[in-house]
Amino acid sequence: MDRRTALVTGAGRGIGLEVCRQLGAQGLRVILTARDAGAGEAAAQDLRRGGLDASFHFMDVSSEAGVAAAARRLEGRGAAVDVLVNNAGVYPASGVLDGAAHAFKEALATNFFGALWSCRAFVPGMLERGFGRVVNVTSGGGSFGEGLDGPAAYCISKAALNALTVKLAREARGDVKVNAACPGWTRTRLGGPAGQSVERGADTIVWLALAGCDGPNGGCFRDRRPVPW
Repeated sequence: MDRRTALVTGAGRGIGLEVCRQLGAQGLRVILTARDAGAGEAAAQDLRRGGLDASFHFMDVSSEAGVAAAARRLEGRGAAVDVLVNNAGVYPASGVLDGAAHAFKEALATNFFGALWSCRAFVPGMLERGFGRVVNVTSGGGSFGEGLDGPAAYCISKAALNALTVKLAREARGDVKVNAACPGWTRTRLGGPAGQSVERGADTIVWLALAGCDGPNGGCFRDRRPVPW
C-alpha cells in the first residue's frame, strides 16, 4: 500500500490511541482527533517521540458543523484522508422507559451521528480518488444477533451505526470499503479494569483499515472473524 493518511476519532486515549500507534507503525500518517485538545495533543506528541508521523486536530464529532470545519482545515493543509476510523464513543447507562432523554441524545450524537458526519465529510474524497477504508467501531450491544445486551441508549446508537455501515458499504464504489469492528471488552477508561488489552482491542480495527483490494466490504468483525448484525 502506498503511504496513506488515517484519521481516527476519539483518539486521545484507549483503543483510538492504540489504533493510531499500530497504523503509524505500519507507515501511515496518522491524524488523531478528539474534543479534549490537551489529551489529544499529548497523545500525538507521545507518538511522535516514538518516531511516528502523527498530528492532532480538534474535532467534536457530535457537531456536524464542527466536523465539516475540521475537514476544511485539513483539506486546506493538503491532508487527504484515505482511512477513516470512527472510534469516538460514549456509554450512557439508561433504560428505555426510565432513561433520561439526554442519555439517548448523547449516545446518538456521538456514536451514530458522529460517524455519519465524519463519513459525509471524508468519504466523498475517497470516492473521487478511488481508494478508501472506513472502519466503524461498534459493539455486540448493537447486534440483534447477539441480543442487544447493554444499556438501551448505547445499544440503540450502536445498532444505528451498524445500519449506517451496511448502507454506506452499498453506496461505496471502486476500492472504497466500509466495515464495522467490534473490539470486545477492553481495558480502557470506558471499559474499566477488566477485559483484554488495548493492543488486542485495536487489532481487528487495524486489520480492516489495512485491508487490500480483495478485503471485505459491508461486514462486521471481531477477532478478524465475521459476527452477526
